[in-house]
Amino acid sequence: MSLAGKRKRRSRQQGGSGAQKPGALTPAQVEEVLAGGALDGLTRDSLTALGILTPKGGASPSAHRKLKQVNHFLQLLAPALDELFDRYTDPVIVDMGAGKAAMSLAIYDRWIRAHGRGQMIIVESRPELVHKVKEVTGTRYPQLEAQASDILSASLPARVHLTLGLHACDLATDHAIYRALLAKSDHVALVPCCQAELAQLLKPIKQGPLSISSLWADGWHRREFGSHLTNVLRALSLRSRGYAVTVTELIGWEHSVKNELILGRRVARYHAGAQAELEGLTEAIPVQPWLITQLSAVDAQLSSEVSPAREAKEEPAPTPAEGEA
Repeated sequence: MSLAGKRKRRSRQQGGSGAQKPGALTPAQVEEVLAGGALDGLTRDSLTALGILTPKGGASPSAHRKLKQVNHFLQLLAPALDELFDRYTDPVIVDMGAGKAAMSLAIYDRWIRAHGRGQMIIVESRPELVHKVKEVTGTRYPQLEAQASDILSASLPARVHLTLGLHACDLATDHAIYRALLAKSDHVALVPCCQAELAQLLKPIKQGPLSISSLWADGWHRREFGSHLTNVLRALSLRSRGYAVTVTELIGWEHSVKNELILGRRVARYHAGAQAELEGLTEAIPVQPWLITQLSAVDAQLSSEVSPAREAKEEPAPTPAEGEA
């Protein structure tokens, strides 16, 4: 029986007595759900970290909705993860600004544990959260490494295969992109959070072609436009460095109104057309956010690792996926 079915049955049994929140499941009922395979390979550690199970082993009224959200996100990542585990013996996944690492544990369960190989590295600047992750995982996640570090200082392998940045605040998302580019990450998955950098950079710009500065003249518009422009520049930065990029809505992610998902797959080293778009945009709107200022340094480091002939090779720009926002 599904979590939703369990909730309905319990609600009928309670008859509105108020003894327990409608829809909450007892540990015994959760055991039935787990035995039925409805949670598809996720361990108790992951389910608790995700807020689907309570620390006492029950399930909250929102458990079914949360499980649908987690499954939806994992389905979006599944093509990339399946490809990596088909192509590589020991794929490396890095979660930047991981927080409590809830999604990292779910990915570990579904792919690393299922295949018996691969490595998960979580990077989180708050030591107390890293300590909590280590307490939760214990010895049950032997291929997971938790680092208490900021993203730019994290100790990472030279090669990374999937870089995650899920609700990494402000510049942390840009730092994740920067490290992904340096590590030639095959795939990136970003759910940007608050973006404050461009709002500050736009504030002193009062003039532009066709009164373009009217787009950010008011504080509210400046924050909203700055947030949108930030993600446009992020997508163009990835495209210009050879990534096929899809930008879409992360449907059903209830924990934040920041609901934009940027998925990138590395298909080339460089794309001149996307670079020209990037340069044109930053000419029309004269801002130089941190990520844009670092692209030349990324190019210099990567070009030193390959021959000039190979570095100059350019592949056609990928066609945006259907449904791209």
